Amino acid sequence: MSGLLVLRPGALTTVQDRGRPGHAHLGVPRSGALDTAAHALANRLLGNPADAAALETTLDGVALRALAATTVAVTGAPCSVRVSGHPVAWGAPVRLSPGAELEVGRAESGLRSYVAVRGGLAVAPVLGSRSADLLSGLGPPVLRAGTVLPVGAAGPVPAVGADACGLPGAPSELLLPLRLGPRADWFTDGSVAGLWRTVFRVSAMSNRIGLRTEAGSPLVRARTGELPSEGMVLGAVQVPPDGLPVVFLADHPVTGGYPVVGVVPPGPSLDAAAQARPGVPVRFVRSR
Repeated sequence: MSGLLVLRPGALTTVQDRGRPGHAHLGVPRSGALDTAAHALANRLLGNPADAAALETTLDGVALRALAATTVAVTGAPCSVRVSGHPVAWGAPVRLSPGAELEVGRAESGLRSYVAVRGGLAVAPVLGSRSADLLSGLGPPVLRAGTVLPVGAAGPVPAVGADACGLPGAPSELLLPLRLGPRADWFTDGSVAGLWRTVFRVSAMSNRIGLRTEAGSPLVRARTGELPSEGMVLGAVQVPPDGLPVVFLADHPVTGGYPVVGVVPPGPSLDAAAQARPGVPVRFVRSR
């Protein structure tokens, strides 16, 4: 029997690929790996297609048993990696023999590690993606002990070493480029001007839906009343009544009624947001 048996699921471990964009009109979020570069690297190390499904762990890793010989790679947040009690490489292909136990430890910095397997995880796709969506409930459930994860057939590209050390580490300060709009005019000029000077902090209430902020100077409304719900995109910075920005991540809702002061473009900054721990300072910088 092939596959990986979950021995320890960790605090929050989900199956993620590149998500299911293009279904917002159906009320379905994009989802997908939060740290897209780390997810892509894990697959590249193993010769997998870029959209192969892998595991995304949160803070304390995961433990798995190989039911057949396979090769895995761990990227993202640096952590200890052991096979049947013996230390092995992080950020490199690691061969597992049948019955071998892979222990991915607690993140030493950052939050989310990625565990890819050669051939990819072959859970059933939903709307073209194998990603677990915590907001809508689509895709495979959050990992539980005793679950067997099926593994797909390996492709023709061999597993190789790669540029793991080329990825940036977890941020000590999160700098988010922000394009103002569409609802920046819902806030006072002084609040918007002060946004570039304010230092927020990552809140412990952050999750795959959004990075919440705390501390800093709240934005002050220039307009009263309610904004009719409108479409939301990845990276939208929504401002709830407390005035503290929320940066929408992969499992964000497709509509929302709080004004969006601006949008953080997809790319390295949102990957960094995926690795920012609670308490990390957050600053917005103007982007054109």
